[in-house]
Amino acid sequence: MHLEFPSTSADAEPNDPIDPGFVFDFVAYDENLADGQRWSTWLSIEPLSRGPEPRPDWVVTSQGAIDTELGILKTGKEADVFLLERADPLYPDQSVVMAAKRYRAPEHRTFHRSASYTEGRSMKRSRDERAIKRKSTFGREVAAGEWAVSEWSALVRCWDLGLPVPYPVQIDGTELLMEWITVDGETAPRLAQTRPDRQLLASYFEQLRDALATLVQAGLVHGDLSPYNILAAGDRLVIIDLPQVVDLVGNAAGFDFLLRDCTNVCGWFTRRGLEIDAQDLFGDLMAHAF
Repeated sequence: MHLEFPSTSADAEPNDPIDPGFVFDFVAYDENLADGQRWSTWLSIEPLSRGPEPRPDWVVTSQGAIDTELGILKTGKEADVFLLERADPLYPDQSVVMAAKRYRAPEHRTFHRSASYTEGRSMKRSRDERAIKRKSTFGREVAAGEWAVSEWSALVRCWDLGLPVPYPVQIDGTELLMEWITVDGETAPRLAQTRPDRQLLASYFEQLRDALATLVQAGLVHGDLSPYNILAAGDRLVIIDLPQVVDLVGNAAGFDFLLRDCTNVCGWFTRRGLEIDAQDLFGDLMAHAF
């Protein structure tokens, strides 16, 4: 496939900021893109919709980058996750595969997330809140966007706290681009799919306890934590699926969610042979909360 690109200065680097006086005519070049491709959306979103700095070196911000769909990674009730490559054909070292989480369109989506998760959150417009409660078509559209924004905000905050979460690259409407967590070039397995030896099992638990303590110190609770939304990336754990993160104190059920998270993960570790009491973990975390 032959691709043409808007001209840039001869000494421009692929990740250089755009000259504000230079205008790309992307539409004129769309005919050069294959099915499943688009121009990188990095340039079309607001700066606050881009991941926190300092950004990892692998993040591609090149002016001429192209996004290419590589296939679906995971389906869910509220969102599907795809693999997406962002690469600049003129710079072979400017290429990365990311996870693209896309919240479903209203007609293909269910309100699986309980309203109890959103207690304590405020919306900018009461009209939007009423529409969501009525579950109207407009309400479903607003809800899809709200969950995407909620997950984006949670990812950014968790990353800034130093928690083991995928790096959030960008948000564009109901699409989140984030780090693809891999082991030997393949998607990292869920913790539930692993059978670690006792030494690694103990390490996993310590990592998880530290992460939960950091969350609690920040006044946050995952709210839906289980071995199915924790990835085992070799000898480290990565926590995923964060749209339902709740305020520990601002949400009336915050402490109940925390106890449930503790129960879910402790049950799994106990079944693998590591005797862990959920109440003990809960009490330990409460000591970090105040």
